[in-house]
Amino acid sequence: MPHTTTRRAVLLGAVGLLAACSNTPATGGYRSTPSAPPVAGTGGGPSETRNALPAVTVSRTVASGLEAPWGLAFLSDGSALVAERNSGRVLRVRPGAATPVGTVPGVVHTGEGGLLGLAVRPGDDSVVFAYLTSSSGDNRVVRMPFDGSRLGTPAPVLTGIPSAGRHDGGRIVFGPDGRLWIGTGDAGMTEHAQDRSSLGGKILRITPEGRIPADNPFPGSPVWSYGHRNVQGLAFDSSGQLWATEFGQNTWDELNRVVKGGNHGWPLIEGRGNRTGFVDPEVIWHTDEASPSGLAIVDDVAYVAALRGVRLWQVPLAGGRAGRPQALFTGDYGRLRTVAPASAGRLWLTTSNRDGRGDVAPGDDRILELSLTSG
Repeated sequence: MPHTTTRRAVLLGAVGLLAACSNTPATGGYRSTPSAPPVAGTGGGPSETRNALPAVTVSRTVASGLEAPWGLAFLSDGSALVAERNSGRVLRVRPGAATPVGTVPGVVHTGEGGLLGLAVRPGDDSVVFAYLTSSSGDNRVVRMPFDGSRLGTPAPVLTGIPSAGRHDGGRIVFGPDGRLWIGTGDAGMTEHAQDRSSLGGKILRITPEGRIPADNPFPGSPVWSYGHRNVQGLAFDSSGQLWATEFGQNTWDELNRVVKGGNHGWPLIEGRGNRTGFVDPEVIWHTDEASPSGLAIVDDVAYVAALRGVRLWQVPLAGGRAGRPQALFTGDYGRLRTVAPASAGRLWLTTSNRDGRGDVAPGDDRILELSLTSG
């Protein structure tokens, strides 16, 4: 069941397509409620306190007036490519400037599908990878040449990922191993998740050319882990361990420490099952507190963008375990979709209030820059 959001928007002053660049924090257009205390389903790791975590503040609005931004990939000069889910547009964004670089052909927006994740290999801006819902009826990963100002024609890298109006997954990232990692959804068909011959409800690992690495857990298969419902966040910690966010159904959302060849339970288990042969999540949240989408990890602290939960979760990681989550910005900016490291001590965070499930305020959707300050 897809999550929905109920909030009240308050009026802001008129905001143009791009916000002025300044050090004045963005105020947001939403009713703010106090950050909730950690929920009953917290992490299983050390009991780090809030004081041990960096302070997080909004330093400025990078861009505004966007339409359901989803994918975000940084280029070598510090600018970023941003995908709009519904329109299929890709923009090159710098603070104070957002320039369209192309509309990806063949993208179909239905429900949660459309132009989703973006990825660029570190140090190589010449090729852009995208996860999209295609006119061929599947979700797929494509690669496009990029000359710095325009995207070229997409070529398929991996096709045949199940698509539907919901549970399309869509996050793609390059790992420290140089492989392309892909989070998919079960497309509303729960049987996909346990079927290793299906690409739905999985985390996949391939080469940038679309080949299957020889050290994948299942010979000849791009599947790295299975038993997932809807993976929309992927990030690696300092040890190279992969973590993923996952939407639950009615009870528990998850932050998972991803296990090679592991069965993460769905649809047999939602949340923690404590059953032999299944991988339990490190953190669980009630679905109204999360709907976790984007994931970033900086200095072994995870940052989880929550849609229905309208907050940013901050989770300490240590030794492959997750500590106690802390909620930030609850209700301040509405639905939060994507979070990504921008530079030392900086994150970019996108809102998702124009995705059909949010309350739209003037200036939506926005990209906010966050500053991380150690105590």
